Amino acid sequence: MDKVVIVEDQPAVAKALRVLFDLHDIASVVASDPAAALRLVEKGEAGLVLQDMNFTPGATGGDEGVALFRRLRAADAELPILLMTAWTSLETAVQLVKEGASDYLAKPWDDAKLVSTVRVLLRARELRAADERERAARTARAHDLRGTVYASDAMHRVVSLAAQIAPADVPVLITGPNGAGKEKIAEIIHYGSRRKQKAFVKVNAGALPDELIEAELFGAEPGAYTGSTRLRIGRFEAAHGGTLFLDEIGNLSAAGQMKLLRVLQTGELERLGSSETRRVDVRVLCATNSDLQQAIARGRFRQDLYFRIAVVEIAVPALAQRREDVLPLAESFLAAGKTLGDAARQALLAHDWPGNVRELQNRILRATALAAGDVLTPADLGLAGDSTGRTEDVPYERTQIETALLNANGSVSRAAEELGLSRQALYRRMEKLGIVLERKPR
Repeated sequence: MDKVVIVEDQPAVAKALRVLFDLHDIASVVASDPAAALRLVEKGEAGLVLQDMNFTPGATGGDEGVALFRRLRAADAELPILLMTAWTSLETAVQLVKEGASDYLAKPWDDAKLVSTVRVLLRARELRAADERERAARTARAHDLRGTVYASDAMHRVVSLAAQIAPADVPVLITGPNGAGKEKIAEIIHYGSRRKQKAFVKVNAGALPDELIEAELFGAEPGAYTGSTRLRIGRFEAAHGGTLFLDEIGNLSAAGQMKLLRVLQTGELERLGSSETRRVDVRVLCATNSDLQQAIARGRFRQDLYFRIAVVEIAVPALAQRREDVLPLAESFLAAGKTLGDAARQALLAHDWPGNVRELQNRILRATALAAGDVLTPADLGLAGDSTGRTEDVPYERTQIETALLNANGSVSRAAEELGLSRQALYRRMEKLGIVLERKPR
């Protein structure tokens, strides 16, 4: 059973509630301040929060309780939150019930009513979770999900939408940070479509230099450019009848955008060095970690191309926004005979996952290959806890950032975009890890 998180700054009150729940076999844990409560919720340890409305001596208005309630709701919109209030905060508690709180109880509380209410709310949460698991199982049975592993409501909505629009044969734009699983969503769409028996061709559009865009996408005749001696079949022709997945579309150059738009508008192309027009039947799926609307506003991405590729848009959330998926994913990556120790599981839940699912997979694969024992520890995963229970990245994050900066030729803005971070967030991580950019001589 999930724990009841008791948010109470008065030790005597907190102890009385712990004893009451222990007597009725209800697991509970005390958080003495809002920050501790939020950490427990973010780690996925809370089945219900029982919170006071004031946390500092002399406070009576309930403003602290309102702030905590809203932060808890933002962290987990389905989390049952039970308010405990004195008469001075009663009006505020009633308002929070209108905003989604499960109920409120006045102090001093009635033991029987409190235990009964908590049991009902925990049971309702268990039933909701069971229903979500069944819905996910039904979706998996009805569609080819390409081995996608998830437990969160957020990812269930993403997967369900991908499965729903797969047969529609419309262009789809898949957005989300690097490593979140955009390519997996593209696979679900392709293998759920009428094109599933045909080719699924993947291209990193952002990595194509201008001089090779036409040859790579549309093909080239022998002798079409220096060093070309053989016929080159382009990716559009290779995907004829099937699906073309253009990853990192937001990094495609202006020239590439114009040439891609022309083919999407007409369904026709010419190989480089040829005047023969060829028709192609291709469903185009695109993915990006960029904000294309912002890129359009800055003149870096064509609005007419955006409308062509984004008939349906699917946003894949970062792993940090769906922590329920962390442990199921981690276990799916484990090698036979390896298991996660309790400390490793807590470290995985506490980590921020800047590299998303890709980082999680890399950590698990490295740990299973190098760990001395069969039960993995935080050290095996490259994660070390600090005094607050949060985790520090041992070498992975530094390597990831340095690689991104190298790929971006030292441009922090481009590296931040590749990592799915804001420029300011990347600077903060660089400062924390001691990464200094060398200034090039003028």
